[in-house]
Amino acid sequence: MADITTKYAGLILRNPIIVGSCGLTNSVEDIKKLESSGAAAVVLKSIFEEEIQLDAKDSLYKAQKDNLLYASHSETFDYIDQQTQKDSLEKYVKLIKDTKKQVYIPVIASINCVTPYVWTDFAAKIQDAGADAIELNIFINPFDASKISTEETYAFIVKEVKLKISVPVTVKISNYLSRPVTVMNNLSSEGVDGIVLFNRFYQSDIDIQKEEVIDGNKFSNPEEYLTSLKWIAMLSGKIKTDFAASTGIYNGETLVKFLLAGAKAVQVVSVLYKNGFDQINIMLSFLEKWMAEKGYGYIDQFSGKLNKSHIANQASFERIQFMRYFSGIE
Repeated sequence: MADITTKYAGLILRNPIIVGSCGLTNSVEDIKKLESSGAAAVVLKSIFEEEIQLDAKDSLYKAQKDNLLYASHSETFDYIDQQTQKDSLEKYVKLIKDTKKQVYIPVIASINCVTPYVWTDFAAKIQDAGADAIELNIFINPFDASKISTEETYAFIVKEVKLKISVPVTVKISNYLSRPVTVMNNLSSEGVDGIVLFNRFYQSDIDIQKEEVIDGNKFSNPEEYLTSLKWIAMLSGKIKTDFAASTGIYNGETLVKFLLAGAKAVQVVSVLYKNGFDQINIMLSFLEKWMAEKGYGYIDQFSGKLNKSHIANQASFERIQFMRYFSGIE
């Protein structure tokens, strides 16, 4: 029988399937079910930098409304601000501690952030709670007119977090970046342990009858994996960090494609919402069968076999592929 264990970001995983950050990873009971269904690790539902700040502001507003504050500079402001941040963190810390008591698979905490400020102190507390790794879900708004360099912000956030913790740090990045290779090179230089490609952001739509903005499709589609596949194939042999794939991973065939491209693991979410937790074992069964048919005994025998590390000029390679597609060049 094939050995499907893998190593991603310093974590030994029983197989390459991680359940990504979502509502399914926000309770101990669901995480236990995911482990039983074959998941090799889970990324907990994110704690948001803004969420903590908004909780504090909401408490301040309520205190003012109830005449609990005597002046805008009262020490009560500081107390409420610190207390609400503490309450939000304690709930997250409790989830980590409770989960670690009841499952054996790695538990990866997730912080959704946009700045390198106060929240970075939380990283050490999350580590102390027992998290096996921390995934930073960094989103720099592409419409932000700020003059601050996106590349510098990513690197600075990682640097600040790495100073405070010793567990592996991974980063889930956006495909909106203007210079993604620069960002990934910088992250690698800062010692990041893994990079997840790519984050799938909220999509909005327009209702033409009501003439208002509405929610778009919150789940990925199977064909959305192609963007992540291209980037991992191009960079997994060039950038010295582990890659994990995200978005549009619905079946065992796509899982195998990412392993051939050089990914060490994949993150699944939408397929579990749409088709149930048993999809994990279905995907793993496909992987084992494919490996047996190809004569592979373990994943490292074919991991990255089809990445582009042997191409001296990757830009030229992409140009050639483009010409073949649109010009009929064979």
